[in-house]
Amino acid sequence: MNMQNLTVMAPPAPRGLAQMQLPLVMMRDILLKTIFRKNVENVTEIAEAICLPASVTQELVDIAREQKLLEATGTLNANSGNEMGYQLTDAGKARALDALSQSEYFGAMPVPLDIYREQVKRQSIRNIQVTRDQLTNAMGHLILPDSLLDHLGPAVSAGRSILMYGPPGNGKSSISNGIRDALGDHVYVPRAIEYSGQVITVYDPIVHTEVEQEPEDPNALRRRKRFDTRYVMCQRPTVITGGELSLDMLDLVYNPTARTYQAPLQLKSTGGIFIVDDLGRQAEPPQALVNRWIVPLEESKDILALQSGEKFEVPFDTLVIFSTNFHPNEIFDNAALRRIFFKIKIDGPDQENYLKIFAMVARKKGMPLDEGALVHLLKRKYPTIGNVYANYQPVFLIDQMIAICEFEGIPYQMSPELIDRAWANMFVKNEKIVK
Repeated sequence: MNMQNLTVMAPPAPRGLAQMQLPLVMMRDILLKTIFRKNVENVTEIAEAICLPASVTQELVDIAREQKLLEATGTLNANSGNEMGYQLTDAGKARALDALSQSEYFGAMPVPLDIYREQVKRQSIRNIQVTRDQLTNAMGHLILPDSLLDHLGPAVSAGRSILMYGPPGNGKSSISNGIRDALGDHVYVPRAIEYSGQVITVYDPIVHTEVEQEPEDPNALRRRKRFDTRYVMCQRPTVITGGELSLDMLDLVYNPTARTYQAPLQLKSTGGIFIVDDLGRQAEPPQALVNRWIVPLEESKDILALQSGEKFEVPFDTLVIFSTNFHPNEIFDNAALRRIFFKIKIDGPDQENYLKIFAMVARKKGMPLDEGALVHLLKRKYPTIGNVYANYQPVFLIDQMIAICEFEGIPYQMSPELIDRAWANMFVKNEKIVK
């Protein structure tokens, strides 16, 4: 496990409204909308709902009271530490409804884009140094030649773009996932960020995996310092896209009903990995997709646009992994290839490594090896396809033989006859279908 998370500086919680760097009206309106929508009454509940310290929340509550938008209920609630309760005045309800008509966003106070930029620097993917051991352990389920790790290691540590290419079925996707596992540390993902008065939601439970934290011990002599709860501590994110990736998926998503924005995939993957699998299978040509990444890859910033057409810069701190079954020269021009920092060919195994994979898979699945069946496979079957081995084939053949054994009601076993039956399902015979 990479212990880099010990060095990632947590975002400090704001100590007062002056440190928030958000428009006061925006903060007040989010406070009112949250009280209206969540029916929270005391400062502790409100603070938890808007993800701010109680002291900062109290400042906001006091401002709303001065403006006659909130009033004290005059009752102390014994269930919540005898805290004063608050409720919206008629004017406060009217203001909350008016604010909701402009934007449905309520809850966690957003983080200003400029403050988020600083946190991105503190937890940059480019700060990570992955060791050979970490990479080997993360790829433990794969049998890879040392020469491949020689190329992968520096590529991952550089946190730059990687193009993996080669014939299908040799583990490009598995290697991408192994790279993700090798990172192993944590980052802080904002629930939402703010730019020019607009709220852009970032945290997405589908993309981000929250790290469970140990509850604080109330009897401890020293309380653990809290980080800014507008962020969620997560594993470094991984976004995996395939043939469905289109250029508009890389733009801000605007919800016209709620009048809020959602971050695009590459912004959600900040501090982590963005995997473009099966490059060449998308509707847009690969050249167009890579052209979209040129500025981010070279300048570590991306340019997004609001509904108004206003463009603005966001940090681009992502390890981009392109994976394709095509030769790079078939799908890219030289300028695009120059901009992809590392190009790594993922080839099929040689016979020795193929047998290692076959034996490892058989052991995991409880299939006894049979020398006669293996000789038949290597001497009779593989010559028919030019002795081209692929990493997926042992799993496929063994699963096929297991399915046959279970159907026939016999113990797991391999034989030349079972090899033939499994092989027949791996390749489709070329023949004309009469319609």
